[in-house]
Amino acid sequence: MHIEVGGLFGLLLLILMVYAIVKTLQSHAGTLSKTIWVVLLILLPLLGFILWLLFGPKQR
Repeated sequence: MHIEVGGLFGLLLLILMVYAIVKTLQSHAGTLSKTIWVVLLILLPLLGFILWLLFGPKQR
């Protein structure tokens, strides 16, 4: 099953992905944790972002 993302939704998802990656890299999480989150966000954009919102590194 392949889900195509385009148009306005695709642009919004791209902006949210960049935000999530930047926030992950700025967090105080360990290097391995940051790497896993960034790879997950890149490989599974929509699902990765949802998981990041629920379980990702939190700011102090």
